[in-house]
Amino acid sequence: MASPTSAENASDVADEEFDPNAPLESESGGRNRKRAALAVAPFLAIGLADVVLLLGWGIEPLWAFAILPPILFCSVLAYIVFSTDFLADRT
Repeated sequence: MASPTSAENASDVADEEFDPNAPLESESGGRNRKRAALAVAPFLAIGLADVVLLLGWGIEPLWAFAILPPILFCSVLAYIVFSTDFLADRT
């Protein structure tokens, strides 16, 4: 019996039906990286803009970079939650 090749798996993904009412929904059960990136990008941009604003005010750079790790940590955590549908069974 032959095992499925990556070309066969790619054709299965390409044949997946597109739902125009829910373009970011993933029916394959895999990771949805696009939806995660779109959800996290505004918050990451606001956080980085805050760091730039603090540096622009002339506040000591240590304070601006002190808030950078929590911003990045929360963004990565949110990306993981959105991309893996971690809370899908609770809503």
